[in-house]
Amino acid sequence: MASRGRRGGALAREDEPRRDERAEQQAPAPQGSVLPPPPPVDYGVFMQGLVQAMQTQAHTQAALQAQLEA
Repeated sequence: MASRGRRGGALAREDEPRRDERAEQQAPAPQGSVLPPPPPVDYGVFMQGLVQAMQTQAHTQAALQAQLEA
């Protein structure tokens, strides 16, 4: 068991430089295809929709529960 722990630690250390190399290789790629910034979010409208969805779900759940009890 102790030898497995040591091997795991050694493997983790060997993986770290590879992650750094991958990050360096991927960094230049977005320069050719940069996306425009996302549109602004109207959180008031988002919250209204969220509340409406939750109310609809509660109403549906109550109707289903009433059907089961009947």
